[in-house]
This record gives sequence, C-alpha cells and structure tokens, in this order.
Amino acid sequence: MIYPEIAELLIEMRNEDLAVRERLIQNGQLGKGYNPEMKKVHLRNTKQLEQIIQKIGYPTQVLVGQEASEAAWLIVQHSIEQPTFMKNCLQLLEVEVQNHQVSAKDLAYLGDRIAVLEGKPQSYGTQFDWNDQGQLVPNEIENPSEVNQRRSAIGLTTLEEQTALIRHQAELENQNPPTDWWSRKQEIDRWKRSVGWIS
Repeated sequence: MIYPEIAELLIEMRNEDLAVRERLIQNGQLGKGYNPEMKKVHLRNTKQLEQIIQKIGYPTQVLVGQEASEAAWLIVQHSIEQPTFMKNCLQLLEVEVQNHQVSAKDLAYLGDRIAVLEGKPQSYGTQFDWNDQGQLVPNEIENPSEVNQRRSAIGLTTLEEQTALIRHQAELENQNPPTDWWSRKQEIDRWKRSVGWIS
C-alpha cells in the first residue's frame, strides 16, 4: 500500500455511507425516495473521491489496499447525481481491469448501474427494481438468454441465485414495493432528467 492515509479516509467515507443507510433501514425509510441525508453524504463522498483520483489516479489495491479500493468502488456506485464522474470512473475501471488491478465484477456492476440510469439495458443483471406487480426483478437485460454465460465469465453467480438473494435482503431490510408504482416511476424519470442521465 502506497497511500495509507488516503486508504483510511476512503474507509471512513464508506463507513459513514453505510451507517446512514443502516439508520434509514432501522427507521423504515430506505427506498422511500432519495433521502436528503443520504444524498448529502453521497455528494460529499463523491467530491472527496474526485479529489483523490486527481491526486493518485483510481484507488487500486496496490495504491490503497483491498478494503479501501472496495470502499472507493462503493462510493462511485453511489455517485448517482454525478453522471460525468461515474462515466469517467467506468473508463478508469476498464483500464484497471485490463491491468488486473481491480475486479471485473466491479466494472460489471458499475457498467450496469450507468446503463440503467441512462434507461438502457444492462449486461449482467446486477441492478434490480420493483415492477408493477410489486416484485423485485432485474432491470431490463440485453440478450437475457446469454446473461448467465456473461455472469459466469467474470465469477458471478446465476441471475436466478442473485434474484433470490436480492429479494431475501429486501425482506431483511423491511423494504416494500411502492404503493403507487407509476407515480414513483415518473418521479425517478424527473430526477434522472434533472441530473442529466436522460434528456
């Protein structure tokens, strides 16, 4: 590890993110819109990570150790109000995967999240949402008949296994489907336009 102080900062940033999320779970607020406190943490973490990347490049395991590198990835995943930053990180991850410095799974999750935010089909089926029947299902998948082949190639379990896991996790966190699915969809689309994911 070359930058232990930056590693410590990244882990602190991740811990704050997860602590706020846990509090929202305990209060039954997770999934009820983009919580202002959560949004504030995400924006602050994004800004700090952007500064870190400008200084040392993408925080790989060699630079900051495994835990801090994974923390950086989580922060990127949660930078949903910063499309340009997320897309830049996707390009950085593509290079680091080629250099065997970060996991192909990290790239898959980030690529899927960006695709879904842009209203496009995802490749690996890592992103889920409620459908109009009140079920947690994968967002639209490109060539769904080949998804398990793609997942297997980078070490992910089958889509069926991930779906069961996601639904179980939602139960543990007392997440419930939206009472008005259509209104929620419209609200999400308005938010996507407001931050620049869709036009």
